[in-house]
Amino acid sequence: MPYLFTSESVSEGHPDKVADQISDALIDNFLAFDPQSKVACETLVTTGQVVLAGEVKSKAYLDVQEIARGVIRKIGYTKSEYMFEANSCGVFSAIHEQSSDINQGVDRQVKEEQGAGDQGMMFGYATNETEDYMPLALDLSHKLLIELAALRRENKQIKYLRPDAKSQVTLEYNDDNKPVRIDAIVVSTQHDDFDTEPKMLEKIKADIINILIPRVKSKYKKYAKLFNNDIKYHINPTGKFVIGGPHGDTGLTGRKIIVDTYGGKGAHGGGAFSGKDPSKVDRSAAYATRHIAKNLVAAGVCDEVLVQVSYAIGVAQPTSIYVNTYGTAKVDMTDSEIAKVVEGVFDMRPYFIEQRLKLRSPIYSETAAYGHMGRQPEVKVKEFVMPNGKVKQVKVELFTWEKLDYVNKVRKAFGV
Repeated sequence: MPYLFTSESVSEGHPDKVADQISDALIDNFLAFDPQSKVACETLVTTGQVVLAGEVKSKAYLDVQEIARGVIRKIGYTKSEYMFEANSCGVFSAIHEQSSDINQGVDRQVKEEQGAGDQGMMFGYATNETEDYMPLALDLSHKLLIELAALRRENKQIKYLRPDAKSQVTLEYNDDNKPVRIDAIVVSTQHDDFDTEPKMLEKIKADIINILIPRVKSKYKKYAKLFNNDIKYHINPTGKFVIGGPHGDTGLTGRKIIVDTYGGKGAHGGGAFSGKDPSKVDRSAAYATRHIAKNLVAAGVCDEVLVQVSYAIGVAQPTSIYVNTYGTAKVDMTDSEIAKVVEGVFDMRPYFIEQRLKLRSPIYSETAAYGHMGRQPEVKVKEFVMPNGKVKQVKVELFTWEKLDYVNKVRKAFGV
């Protein structure tokens, strides 16, 4: 029986994402100057104010205020009328040293025995319904906002956009669990004040449908066939959206965990990613399970898969590894047998996850908006500045957990 499924995304200017990006910028700066840094940093943003809090163990000294302002500036909060502006907002830091009680469970004399930074369960998911092995509704939601942000920065075709925005896509699936069309699209975008509200709403709706949507269809041609003349559009459905960003809504690190992962598909263990160094398995093991799931599907072991791993704080070996192929397995094995093979191919001890995915590098700012999963791996050089003006360039590899570098190993292990 056909059914509808919905996912949402939020822009880089959404207050929760502003907080995520500041937290991850701090992580990157600590790791750039001390790769062994242990960091758990939370950010709160509200009208004219940024509050940083958390625990750090690092040899690096940073100007956290300037780092936060740099992130806000890059996002686009650069005008006083936004009531949250990079140069004038207050930045208060309550960051302190990491608890030695926690650290003793992580750092070990034998580095391979590094314990998990916390207990908990983490999930990775992959499906072959898109080329990047992500759920389609979430992928589309992200793409809408990526292009909306590009239009804002170009400031040519649409000149009234402000940084805060949200999107939502509803898909219809057929009896074979395949997406066949887009049923509804929601876009809410912050905008400059207009003299007349009815004309403003008409213009925004026309611009989204006639400028943004064709741009998405043109740039992502694989999705064009899903668009149709019967799509229900809800563009700024509440009306005016002038007051937005941290002035309209307080933002906190870690409040968009479903946007960050799979849009409601699969499962989530509950732990946020941003602001955490890779010793925190909330982050590193979630990346590792995504890596496993994507390589399993790409190798032809199954069409869809959910991978769970769990840990006890201070213990290196996972307490469990679970696999669910939703009945799509292409190999003559039960899901529990698949899990046993997975356990032999992928070492899920925290140290080995960090090494395999190169996680002790300053790679996290790029993850903090438009999803941590389904992104394109790339190598780039990033630049970091210390308070004394010293500049350091670091060559990094981004989104290593999205690489299909284990496909051959998986095929060999499963005899595919």
